[in-house]
Amino acid sequence: MTSPENKQVDLNLLFLEARSQNGFLDKAVSDDLLRQAYEIARMAPTSANNQAGRILFVKSAAAKEKLLPAMSPGNLEKTKAAPVTAIIAHDVEFYEKLTKLFPSFDMRSVFAGMPKEKQDRTAFQTSSLQGAYFMIAARALGLDCGPMGGFDNAKVDAAFFPDGKWKSNFLVNLGYGDPTKIFPRNPRLDFEEACKIE
Repeated sequence: MTSPENKQVDLNLLFLEARSQNGFLDKAVSDDLLRQAYEIARMAPTSANNQAGRILFVKSAAAKEKLLPAMSPGNLEKTKAAPVTAIIAHDVEFYEKLTKLFPSFDMRSVFAGMPKEKQDRTAFQTSSLQGAYFMIAARALGLDCGPMGGFDNAKVDAAFFPDGKWKSNFLVNLGYGDPTKIFPRNPRLDFEEACKIE
C-alpha cells in the first residue's frame, strides 16, 4: 500500500510540481524509455478499448528536418532542442484493430458502421486521451514534457502520414528539461469557476 508521503511525491511528480518545458538539456532519451512510456499509457481506458491513438517519435536529424517547417515560430527553438518530439495522432481506420482489442463482441462493425464524422470524433477524442496518458507515463518515468498545439497539422500529416491513415492531433517535446527555460507558472481556475455539482 502506498504511504501518504509517497502519494504526495507521486502527485508532485505528475502534476503539482511538473511543468511544461520550453527548453531541454543535451541528454539523449533512449528508445527503451519511449517504449516503456507507451506500454504504461496503453493500459489506460478508451471507449470500447478502441485505442485509436498513435504516436510517431521524431528523433533522428532527418526526421527533425521534416518536422521543423511545420512549427510555429514560438515553438521552433524548443523543438530543435528537444531530444524527441512525439506526434500524437489518431488512426482514421482504428476500428480495423477491434477484432483484436475487443474480442468478446463485434465492435468493429459498430464503429465501422458509424458515419465518418462520428468515427473521426471518436478517434480524435481517443488520441487526446491517450496523448495525455502518455505524458503522465513519461513524467512517471522521469521525462519532462512540452505539449504544443502551435504547428501546421496539414504540413505534419503531409510529411509523416502521406497515406492519410493517421492524422496529427498535437505534439509533445520530450527529454530532460532545462530549469533555466521554465516560465513562471500561470494561474489556474478555481473549482467554483470550472466545475458544477448537480
